Order: sequence, then structure tokens, then C-alpha cells
Amino acid sequence: MRERIDLPASKSISNRVLIIRALSGCDFQINNLSNCDDTNVMLAGLKDMPETIDVGAAGTSMRFLTAYLAQLDGQEHVITGSARMKQRPIKVLVNALRSLGADIEYLEEVGFPPLKIRGKKLNCQAVLEMDGSVSSQYISAMLMIGPMLESGLKLRLNGEIASRPYIDMTLALMRHFGAKAKWVENVPVIDVEPVPYSFSLDSFTVEPDWSAAAFWLEIMALRNNQDEDRLILPGLSENSLQGDSVVRNLFFGCGCFLNMADHTLVSESKIKDIGNLVNNFSKCPDLAQAMVVACCMNDIPFVFSGLESLHIKETDRIAALKNELAKLGFVLHGGDGAEEGTLIWQRGSCKKTKQPVIETYKDHRMAMAFAPCCIKTGEICIAEPEVVTKSYPSFWEDLKKVGFSIEEVEE
Repeated sequence: MRERIDLPASKSISNRVLIIRALSGCDFQINNLSNCDDTNVMLAGLKDMPETIDVGAAGTSMRFLTAYLAQLDGQEHVITGSARMKQRPIKVLVNALRSLGADIEYLEEVGFPPLKIRGKKLNCQAVLEMDGSVSSQYISAMLMIGPMLESGLKLRLNGEIASRPYIDMTLALMRHFGAKAKWVENVPVIDVEPVPYSFSLDSFTVEPDWSAAAFWLEIMALRNNQDEDRLILPGLSENSLQGDSVVRNLFFGCGCFLNMADHTLVSESKIKDIGNLVNNFSKCPDLAQAMVVACCMNDIPFVFSGLESLHIKETDRIAALKNELAKLGFVLHGGDGAEEGTLIWQRGSCKKTKQPVIETYKDHRMAMAFAPCCIKTGEICIAEPEVVTKSYPSFWEDLKKVGFSIEEVEE
């Protein structure tokens, strides 16, 4: 297997830049903008600004647009989403916005979308406190509107800070576009000055998505040191804004060697006898599914922690992983009680399901994490394969490009 794979653009960067562009009022060109569902929803919502904005399953869009709409003085909108989106909590963000004076009404269950938002001028009267252990998207949503507030924004994060690299990405992009935003030294406080966004160049180019690279590293790991294997993933940089760039080191323990040269990733599979693999995913939770599946399929026992946020993603990813891996004969523990944010596999096994169909639970990363299992099993059946359009629309075509045989099966 020797191929070049052009990864999709980062939807995390794309969606942040779209919000910043809207807030700045500068209509600059965004090159290599993600073409995934989440970004298309954001782009359409900001362009058309309909009375009701339906974000579907796009969690980033729900959170970022909620904050954006709250500060649009004189405008009124309803923001809603899929059935699963109506189960994903948003109370932490709504409470934070209300403390700035936002007028937000729950239309169904308190604490969850849909929301009616009547835009107002918002103001931060004192240091705003938020729980740092919740989704970093809540925090990023607040930070990005900070420059638009009359007195700026001072945000104190309480408790353990989850997914801090995503917060750092947000701050870096804000500064790139002229905002003054930074961590206060030695305290968990972020200071955003009331300095409007500005941009002197004609365009901005979005990086390729490091989290998408995880599934290719998984593939290389499962191929078990095939000497002819060589994948080139152009455009990836060691100096990426994306916290998920740690994947280049994370997969060392799962059989991959990654060589960065001239911002190009070349991956060669090398299996190592490492015993029990231990890792905390609190800074990179989106990489967990690829790692969990790769370890099970390569017979590498593990204890993975920092997974609390997986319970409130597109699905409860911990439960989904346990359910679907059981079909392949693996028994995982953890994910509840005192081990709510931990997944453990110590070679526990069960009877395999004959001709299993892997359910994706409308979660793009479930489909992409389980597809490579066919390297070990001979074939795998994935339900609702179209879910990959949420982040990686060309995933199945790229698999075909490197020699995977893919066919549609009638139910």
C-alpha cells in the first residue's frame, strides 16, 4: 500500500474561522474550507440567517451559533437540531450567556435545544465563571464573542480543564484575526480585551484535519508491519493549531512509526511488545475511538482515561464502543460509576456475533474507527455508512484508492 491521501480540512478550524469572519464583518476568502456536514450547516446558517436554523447533528454549530446569535442586537432566531441534538446539554453555555444579559428561552426541555434567542448587546460586568471540565466548545463559543462585548470578557475556568488544546486553538485563531486574548499567568483565567477583530490579508487557509489522520494510522497499525506500506498525508504540520496533532505520537504504542518531514506525514507500521497501554485522552477525546479499536484488534490491553466527554458526543461513545466491540469478541469495562471516564480492556473476551453489523449510532467516528477492522476479520459490515459526511465525506473513496473493496449491501 503506497498512496497519497489528501485529508479533509479541519472542521474545528473551519467553524471557528467562519464565526470570527461573521463577527469581524470582513468578508475575506477562506481557502480549503471543510466541505463536511458540520461546516456546511454553519456556512448556510451564517449566510442565510433564517428565522429557524436547524443544525442537524452538528454540535459545534449549535454551540458556536448560540453564542453568536445571542449578541446580534435586535435579531430573533430559533436554533434547533436532530433528535440526538435535543438530548445534548447546553445549559452551561446558556447560563453563561444569560449572565451577560442574553435573552434565551428553552422551547422544549430545560437545559437542551431547541432555543429561542433574542439578540441583545451583551456585557461582562465581572469575572465570569464556568466549569472547565465540560465541553471546550462552550468555552470557545464564549471566547469568540468576547471582543464584541463593551468591556471584553474575563473568564475563570473552575475544576479540571477538559480539551484545553481546543481552547488554545480558539485563542490562537482569535489573535490571528486581531483580537487580544490570552491566559492570565498562573491562574485559570482567560482575558479577552474589547478589541474588535481585524484582518489585513485577502484570505485564510485551513489546515488538513489531524483527527482524520488517526484512522489512517489505525489502518497502518492493523496491517502489522507490511514492508511495502507507505502513506503520505500532505499538509500536516508539527506546528499545527490542532491538539489532535498528538496522534503522531499516540500511535507509537499501537504499532505505528510516524516521520514528519516538510510538513508531510509518512506512516510505516512497526509492531512493538509494549504490554499494557495507558493514556489520558482528556486533551484529545476525538482520537479515542480509533485507538480503542486498534488496540483491541492488535491484542494490546489498555487503560484509557479522560473520556468523560464521550458520553455527550454524537452518541454515548463509551457505550457504543463497548456494544460494538462485543460483537467482535472483546469485553471492555469502565464507563460508569467511579470509572465514568475510563475504558479498560485486559483481553476480556466473549462469543463473537456471526456476521456482525456494526451500528454507527449516527456517529461518523464510529464508522471510520470500525471500517479498518476488515484488515483482521476479512470483512466488516457498517450500518449507515453515510454518517462519515459529518467530518470526512471522501472517506470511503479514499479507502478504495488504497485497495479496500467496498460494496453496498441491501438490508
